[in-house]
Amino acid sequence: MNDDRMNGADTGDHDHDDEPETETEMAPDAQTPAGGATPGPTSGGRFGIRRNRTRAEERIADLDTSSAKLTEELDAMRARAEAAEAELADTRTQWQRTAADFQNYRRRTEQEKAGLAGMASEHLLRKVLGIADDFDRAIAHAPSDAASAAWVEGVSAIDRKPRLLLESEGVTPINAVGQTFDPRLHEAIIHEPTTEHPDGTVVKELQRGYELNGRVLRPALVAVADNTSTPPTTSDDAAAASQSED
Repeated sequence: MNDDRMNGADTGDHDHDDEPETETEMAPDAQTPAGGATPGPTSGGRFGIRRNRTRAEERIADLDTSSAKLTEELDAMRARAEAAEAELADTRTQWQRTAADFQNYRRRTEQEKAGLAGMASEHLLRKVLGIADDFDRAIAHAPSDAASAAWVEGVSAIDRKPRLLLESEGVTPINAVGQTFDPRLHEAIIHEPTTEHPDGTVVKELQRGYELNGRVLRPALVAVADNTSTPPTTSDDAAAASQSED
């Protein structure tokens, strides 16, 4: 009996071992979504697996790609571009105006500097002209018998130095005697009644005048012939007397 039991036990054990074992399968829904996305709106996968949408997909889904929306955005971009071009043109105009103003300011500044330098130069040259006038008067009043004296020759030699200085600076004397009176070059001090010279002719130079590079530095002081105030001649007196007797 013991053998049968042992055989029976063995048989039972073998029968139990021959039964098929079952395997537990994980349901597809229980699987972890791809990418480890958090719960949210889902979409169907290729094999029926539902997964969450990514942020990029959500943004793409929210985009309005209608023709009206695109046209509106295009018009807005064009308006911004036109406004930027207008602002750029205005800025360019302002820059050009500022550059022109600066050029004019620099030109005026240079002209003012040149004018101030010229005024200082003219003031100094007029002082030299005063020295030249003194030499002219000294030589003019020298005794005739001392024309060959050493001191006269020395004064004449010294007189040549300021003359050379004036010439080097562009100062030249103004022709006066024998010329028709010109108010731009001459200053009439005396109107001399005479018939020996045409009316308005410079007959005497009282002080020499000078030009600086074609511009009057100092006008010449002159005496001008005046024919209108000439006293009547003898023939004129006789004619006047005969007319009175008639």
